[in-house]
Amino acid sequence: MKNPLPDFRFELEAGHPRLIVCGVDEAGRGPWAGPVVAAAVILDAARIPPGLNDSKKLDAARREDLFAQLQKSAAIGIGEASVAEIDRLNILKATMLAMSRAVAALGTAPHFALIDGNRLPDLACPARAIVKGDALSLSVAAASIAAKTVRDRTMCDLARAHPGYGFERHKGYGTAAHQAALSSLGPCAAHRSSFAPIRKMLSPAA
Repeated sequence: MKNPLPDFRFELEAGHPRLIVCGVDEAGRGPWAGPVVAAAVILDAARIPPGLNDSKKLDAARREDLFAQLQKSAAIGIGEASVAEIDRLNILKATMLAMSRAVAALGTAPHFALIDGNRLPDLACPARAIVKGDALSLSVAAASIAAKTVRDRTMCDLARAHPGYGFERHKGYGTAAHQAALSSLGPCAAHRSSFAPIRKMLSPAA
């Protein structure tokens, strides 16, 4: 049986259209390099691009197309936490910080936020955590697409700044090619020194 597409029921339960409801998701918790990026999206119910879904179920070209449509039809806020913040705070706290920044970056303050996952960031409005929310809620799916697209672009920029690691291909994840590049070149400033594989390379005796 084919998995159903995300719908608008969580937004309606949260009070739409009487209340402004945003969806929030992140990209980049698992990679060994680059920032964690979050997005908050307020959809216009009359102008929802068809085909919104969990970003992991879409290829890069489809994500770029949907993101372009969302930029014309929705309010989007982007927030990120840097590699330095990830290393200082830990990835969970940095992710929550990026989500808070994304909601704060919206041009319109939401009355309620739908958050992908099982934890809530510190927000100025009430919120609900939804496990697998990017596959269930249209607003969270839109946020997942925005966060993933923006982060992928950032990793392509980092690839130009730090050639040889292949960031434009693996986006910082711990692939065999990334491991081989690390063994050859060593970590660069874009790598998360708090993550075990990088930490072991930087402090092999630890």
